[in-house]
Amino acid sequence: MSKRLDRVNELLRREISAVVQKDYEWNGRLVTVNDVEVTQDLKEGKVWIGVLGGSHEPVIEKLNNDHGAIQSKIMKRIVLKSTPVLRFRFDGSAERGVDIVNLLQEVDKLPKAKDEPTEEA
Repeated sequence: MSKRLDRVNELLRREISAVVQKDYEWNGRLVTVNDVEVTQDLKEGKVWIGVLGGSHEPVIEKLNNDHGAIQSKIMKRIVLKSTPVLRFRFDGSAERGVDIVNLLQEVDKLPKAKDEPTEEA
């Protein structure tokens, strides 16, 4: 991926994140914008959303229904040659990370084997 696309993706991620946090109430859910992937021609963009503390389906549905309003807010703040059509997708990596941390904590509670003395020859 080109450096230009990387910069556009990061800029869009920050701006979309600001809109999602400022303009929406998520009722106890933590909603984050994890990544944005824009096509080379800047026509389409996938926005990867992480949701903790509840079901992700209503969040993704609401964002996809409001994608036009979100795009217009973003484009007032960012000047691009073409406005990408945003599609929101669920990114379950945060949930998987929490699950892994919980598993590691459970493993840490298990009885441990005693260290065997090493023989020095």
